[in-house]
Amino acid sequence: MNASLPTRNPCPPGVCDCERDRLDAPDADRRILLLTRDQEKRLLERLEAITSLGDLEHVLRKIEAQLGVRVEVMPGFNEVRTMRGITIVVEQKIGVCRKTRQSIPAAIRRALEANPHIAWQLLNANDLLRDA
Repeated sequence: MNASLPTRNPCPPGVCDCERDRLDAPDADRRILLLTRDQEKRLLERLEAITSLGDLEHVLRKIEAQLGVRVEVMPGFNEVRTMRGITIVVEQKIGVCRKTRQSIPAAIRRALEANPHIAWQLLNANDLLRDA
């Protein structure tokens, strides 16, 4: 007996721009559907609990490998004075809900605000503190 994996419930029509119906195509990458509401909550909790830049990079690699969604965290184009100066981009991909694209960066920002040394590591990794 094959037990199918739980998949995310569809968003109400007209509320989301995830274009979930396009995932019905035979060649579509359906991995994002494995991110159920409960799994999303666990993911956000995990993102908020990061303790180092290496930990953050590990979680972001896992997101890309398991869900097929690329998340980039980098210093912003202008001077970084607060956590808002750090750019967090979630790839716009079919099946990724608007709410999810907003909640992932928010969870990462909360983690950076709780652990400012991660932001310093990020800036240092991008060679922004070489003269400091």
